[in-house]
Amino acid sequence: MRQFQQGLDVIGNNIANVNTTGFKGARVTFEDALSQTVGSTAEAPMQVGTGVNTSAITNLFRQGVISQTGNTTDLAISGDGFFVVRDAVSDQSYATRDGAFQLDSQGYLVTSRGLRVQGFADAALSSRGDVRIDNTGAPGGSTAAVKSFTVDTQGRVIVQLEDGTTFTRGQVLLQRFVSPQALTKEGNNLYSGLASAGPLAQTEAPGTNGLGAVLSGALEMSNVDLAAEFSSMITTQRAFQASARLITTSDEILMELINLKR
Repeated sequence: MRQFQQGLDVIGNNIANVNTTGFKGARVTFEDALSQTVGSTAEAPMQVGTGVNTSAITNLFRQGVISQTGNTTDLAISGDGFFVVRDAVSDQSYATRDGAFQLDSQGYLVTSRGLRVQGFADAALSSRGDVRIDNTGAPGGSTAAVKSFTVDTQGRVIVQLEDGTTFTRGQVLLQRFVSPQALTKEGNNLYSGLASAGPLAQTEAPGTNGLGAVLSGALEMSNVDLAAEFSSMITTQRAFQASARLITTSDEILMELINLKR
C-alpha cells in the first residue's frame, strides 16, 4: 500500500504540473520484494513473495509541445539540451528547460527568479558568462541605445540600436548530459547535480554536438500526457484498493479462527 501511495503521489505531481513550462513528468517503476523460502522440492524451491518495492522514479525527458508566445525573451529548445542559468549571489549553476526569460534592470537575460542565462557574453563570441543585452561591442563604438533584439536558432543574440546599427551581442549556449536521470529537481523548474549527470566539457552552440535548436518567441510546455496520467491513476488506485482489501480479508480469516474455539 505504501508503494502504491508513492505511485499516486508521483502521478498527482505530474497532473499538477500539466501547465508548467518545461516540466518533465516522471513515472514509478515497481519490483517484487524479497521472496521467503518455505520449502523445496526436487525441482525448485518453494517461495512466497513478500510484496512490492519501488525500484525507481524516472524522469521522462521527452520533448514537450512548443507553444508560440511572440515574446522575444521567451526561448524554447527543439531537441536535446538544457539552458544553463547561474545564481549571481551563490555562483551556483543549474540546468533548465524553462525558457520563460526576461531582462533585468541591468540588461541581463534572466529567469523569473533572477538567475542569469549563460552563453557567450561578448560580441566576439569568445568569452563565456552571463548573456546581456546592451550596446557593448557595437561596431564603430556606437553608444546608441538598444532598440530591439532577436535570438536566432543558433542562440545568437542580434541587437539593433536606435541609430540602425545591428550586431551580434552574444550567444545563448546549451548543455547536454549523458545521464539526465542523475539530475536533481530543485524546484522552480531547475535541476542541480550537473557534474554527476555527465555534461559536455563545456556549453556548446545550439545545433551542434547533438543539441537542439533554440526557438525565439516560443515556450516548451509540460510533456505530461493528461489522458495517460488519468489512466495510470485509475490503475494505481485500484491496486491500492485491492491491497487494502487484503488487510480486511486477513482480518476476517483471523476472526474465523478465533471463533472456532466457541
